[in-house]
Amino acid sequence: MKCKYGRGLQWKADWKEEGFQIVAEAENGKEAFSLIAEKSIDLLMTDVRMPVMGGIELAKQCKEYYPNIKVIVLSGYSDFEYVKNSMKGGVRDYLLKPVDPDELQEVLRRMKEELDQEKSKQVESDRLQRLVRSQLQEVQEQALLSLVKEEWQQHCILKEKLKLLKLHSLLQANVKAQFITVEIRDLNKHSHRVNELRTAFHMLCKEIVEDKPNLFSFYDPNYTNMMQFLLLIEKNDSNSTSCLAKTIQFNVKTLLKFETVIGIGNIVTGLAEFKMGYISSLLSWSQSQLGTHSQVIDENVRKEGITSFSPALEKRITNAIEQTDMDRFKTELDLSLGLTTKQSVLSFSIGANRILFSLISIAKKYDMETTDMQRFIWECQQTIWELNAQRKVMNSLVQLANKIIEQVNNTRITDGKLIVDGVRRYIDQHYGSDISLTTLSELFHINSAYLSEIFKVQTGRNFSEYLVERRMKEAKQFLKDQHLKIIDVANLVGFSSSAYFSTVFKKHIGQTPVEYRKFLNVE
Repeated sequence: MKCKYGRGLQWKADWKEEGFQIVAEAENGKEAFSLIAEKSIDLLMTDVRMPVMGGIELAKQCKEYYPNIKVIVLSGYSDFEYVKNSMKGGVRDYLLKPVDPDELQEVLRRMKEELDQEKSKQVESDRLQRLVRSQLQEVQEQALLSLVKEEWQQHCILKEKLKLLKLHSLLQANVKAQFITVEIRDLNKHSHRVNELRTAFHMLCKEIVEDKPNLFSFYDPNYTNMMQFLLLIEKNDSNSTSCLAKTIQFNVKTLLKFETVIGIGNIVTGLAEFKMGYISSLLSWSQSQLGTHSQVIDENVRKEGITSFSPALEKRITNAIEQTDMDRFKTELDLSLGLTTKQSVLSFSIGANRILFSLISIAKKYDMETTDMQRFIWECQQTIWELNAQRKVMNSLVQLANKIIEQVNNTRITDGKLIVDGVRRYIDQHYGSDISLTTLSELFHINSAYLSEIFKVQTGRNFSEYLVERRMKEAKQFLKDQHLKIIDVANLVGFSSSAYFSTVFKKHIGQTPVEYRKFLNVE
């Protein structure tokens, strides 16, 4: 502990033994206050009567500007009551003059104990705050990754999720954003260093974005040695991206001794374009030269155009796969990526990646996330990254589409069991949303009447019965939480009206929600 003291006390205690280090002394209160600004002080001992600024005034100033400092006032008997009445003004304790060594020792030990306890609490508080920030950042990263992969099913769910995760800035109207892909490469070509320091690289990137409301980072496990940044572009701010790239390269090279290859994507507007913005940053990175020297590849400075990949084309490709029409898929593939399109390598790569991401989404829907499928997808992605084998890329996409079509056919052959399993999984995850047979039939590309028929065959219940039963099951769990109002429970399980929710609940459970909650309390 560091202590500033009045003259004459240095010989009355073994300061080092008591855990203090004397760092300064002053002639008056004003001088003492100026020294406090220069020193790191834990304990201040001052006389009541001093020139320029007295001890009580000094204590008040310390309370206002340095509230963590413990102030001990020395006073004679004539000032005793005055000092006692000033305890609320920043004075922590007092000693009567002449100071008794034993009393001084007792006060020092008490102050030392208080300081230790406060610092211990502060350390624990800082640790918990770091933990909370770390956990929030981790969940934010997962949300950003889902966002750029377009894995959200409903916009309303996405909107609420982003608000809860303090990512509401992404919901601003016409928000402009830019993705930056950062890869580390070893100066000495020792791959094991990259593996050993990958976590340190991730932590460094997180520190760079900390306390910056318009900057976020996230990790995509598909790209092992990379971190991704999302920068929200403010008006009249044309240098923010280049400044960020320089900051990243300087910190990584200085602290980790790695070179960095940075791909800067197009500026996009609105959440709907985030996926394309993310892809463009990856493609910028993929244009980097081989080797370990640092590079920044800015997509905006290229002269070559980018062929747009329309939602209509993406939908036609998806429909061809889900309708198991391989010839139609090949036709669409050739129209968008074929040799006659005369497009740039960059445009070809964007189109190939969009088709690949569409196929991945379909594979997930049909529960094809096996190790073999992940390996095949990775190999297909690697082929796209080569950017010099157009026919090889198209063949890889055709092979992947064939695998998915086989699974879709298997789903049709098994009397719809796999489709119904997928529908049930969707209901179990989104029971709180507005779900209808029509939306499910569109989502799973199947006739609604046929879906209704096979659902009842497979489950023994019709769709609406299954949905209500699921909602009632979850409602019973939510009702156990006394902090939730009935309307809150209703909203959580997909009812906008608490009255209608109560009616349905009583019909299926035999009690109203209020009666059921009282029954739980009795038990």
